[in-house]
Amino acid sequence: AGWFRRLLHKPKPSSVESLKSSHSASLSPSSSSSSSAKSSSSSPGTSLATSSISLSPVSALDIRASDSPRWDKSYDVCICHSEEDMELVEEMVSYLEGQPESFRCFLQLRDAVAGSAVVTELCDAVQNSHCWVMLITPGFLQDPWCRYQMHQALAEAPMANGRTIPVLKDVDRKDYPRELRNLYYIYMALKEKSFRQIRDTVMRYLQELCRSSTKRME
Repeated sequence: AGWFRRLLHKPKPSSVESLKSSHSASLSPSSSSSSSAKSSSSSPGTSLATSSISLSPVSALDIRASDSPRWDKSYDVCICHSEEDMELVEEMVSYLEGQPESFRCFLQLRDAVAGSAVVTELCDAVQNSHCWVMLITPGFLQDPWCRYQMHQALAEAPMANGRTIPVLKDVDRKDYPRELRNLYYIYMALKEKSFRQIRDTVMRYLQELCRSSTKRME
């Protein structure tokens, strides 16, 4: 498919300055938006609940501006997944990178440096990304590298603050990783809806990052 070829040949964000200029050039005064996402409760043994995540009415200008703290890291989102879920992940990345905000995603198959150590690449991906999507599937639960990257993310930001985004698919609630049970998760029933929830959660985090940076400067 054409989108898949474009995905694999998408250049890595090697230069923060080039990203700044390209995003600044695409700004539009009317590009602000407000949306919401819902994620299922991760508390074990209770009925499913939902938590409304409302995006604040902050213009997309805040995260695209050349002085935005968004550019302090190489990627907006790192997708942690098992190899058997690659097709779904490619669709997710294509969706996120195709949004008006042009989210920068780390996709291991595409962005890992050939010849480098797996541990180094996984740690660098976590440290150089603002948010981490954990695609928790049966394959994820069986993959030691997925659990390793999950632990790296939790060590990087123990209090989460929206950076760690668990997404469950084809996994019973009883099998939800204990390490993540203090976090709300997204249950993937419809791909399109779940992709939108992921996008909204990342956007909210980046908006909060911009707001906090502005307050520190005042």
